[in-house]
Amino acid sequence: MKLLLASGSPYRKQLLERLELSFECRAPDIDETPQRDETAEKLALRLSAAKAQALAAAYPDHLIIASDQAAQLGSTILGKPGTPARAIEQLTACNNKTVTFYTGLCLLNTTTGKQQIDCVPFTVHFRNLAREQIANYIKKEEPLDCAGSFKCEGLGITLFTRMEGDDPNSLTGLPLIRLTDMLLNEGISII
Repeated sequence: MKLLLASGSPYRKQLLERLELSFECRAPDIDETPQRDETAEKLALRLSAAKAQALAAAYPDHLIIASDQAAQLGSTILGKPGTPARAIEQLTACNNKTVTFYTGLCLLNTTTGKQQIDCVPFTVHFRNLAREQIANYIKKEEPLDCAGSFKCEGLGITLFTRMEGDDPNSLTGLPLIRLTDMLLNEGISII
């Protein structure tokens, strides 16, 4: 079956390329606004399924891979900052705190209608950072399109004292270990 990555994210595309599979990319157009009282985990699950479903009719006989990520600091969901000022605000709030990233993953078989869906958490423990360090980081990395205002594949790793989780790729936005399991369930072996 053909594979489609339902994403416009260059980070997710780079991660999926690591599996050396042939695939297409297309960004779905969905409303990503959190619903009232929705947790980060439920948001990530809902949006990953919605992204896959949004492209299902246009891609028959495909396996659609969709993923979405939400970060949670206490009861607050941290989205993509969009501006340097908002990124500074987010990272300042994370100082000396623990943030859990929930990465929803959906694999939809558009031939059978079978949908596999899961959420992979990953927790990071932030350092105590001075405002100047935060501003310098944002200026160098420009993480304005990243949930939580950092890129762990770059200098973002220096923001943490430790990390916890089963798949570090989930922190970048596509849990490859769980995706491999889902693909195997569809008869696709990577190696």
